[in-house]
Amino acid sequence: MMDNSMDGGNPAGARRRSYEAGGRVARERMRQEAPEQAAALEEVEAGDIVVVRGTYDHVELVLDALHLPYNAVEPAAVGRLRLSPGQLVVVNCPGQIGRDGVAAVRRFVEAGGTLFTTDWALRHVVEPAFPGVIAYNGRPTGDEVVRIEVLDGCNRFLDGVLDGDDDPLWWLEASSYPIQVLDPARVQVLVRSRELADRHGEGAVAVLFGHGPGEVFHMISHYYLQRTELRSARHAAPAAAYAAEKQLQWIPGLAQSLAGLSLADVESAQSSARLFANVVADKKRRSRDGGRG
Repeated sequence: MMDNSMDGGNPAGARRRSYEAGGRVARERMRQEAPEQAAALEEVEAGDIVVVRGTYDHVELVLDALHLPYNAVEPAAVGRLRLSPGQLVVVNCPGQIGRDGVAAVRRFVEAGGTLFTTDWALRHVVEPAFPGVIAYNGRPTGDEVVRIEVLDGCNRFLDGVLDGDDDPLWWLEASSYPIQVLDPARVQVLVRSRELADRHGEGAVAVLFGHGPGEVFHMISHYYLQRTELRSARHAAPAAAYAAEKQLQWIPGLAQSLAGLSLADVESAQSSARLFANVVADKKRRSRDGGRG
């Protein structure tokens, strides 16, 4: 397997360019395929999204790629925040927000808020705030990349994430925490990976569960993907081939933003950007419409 993380010797630059292109594709496809969700996304204000900064993950870079505003806070400040049910709170890995922060997050979700957490926040936030629902299985991953698949193509959060012959590869950070589902009746697995299950005992990549009128999303590893791999001729094709597959050549300037990237780069970035765009748009729409689904 060949690593495709370099851009003139600058892997960070390659990933940022991949997300800029993937975020643009995600928003343009949403406008074309789900105009009501796209309209809700356009209404998002900085106060709608609170990002708790992380040491290892940086979901705010995905928000930047989607051109979505947000407010960022330090982990130690969470316990003092005045959160409202209409907000989305994102806790980046490692999620060490302290006892007061955990209590504040629990109250926030119980009031109807939406929480989105990544990787080690499973142990530091989700387990203590919502015990008995999901947990770390004690078998950390290596630094590896796995294929993913969605389990319900009709789910509103998965709309446009995967379709047709898509084959995105998602990165697992070294020592990522596999997700054990303790309460299957309550937890919906949105995205899974057979490779992850075979290697580390649990296949869930992204899960969702309700708590009172609120909800919690959690994802293994870092949401901002640091790299991908080229496992097939399709993955190694120029990113312009992805635009052709999706019939997106009409987007002004897209070809220039895709230059020098592989199909795998943009496909993986688009899939994660679109999932997050769906979560943000759905939350905004329900808050605007009084919580109606």
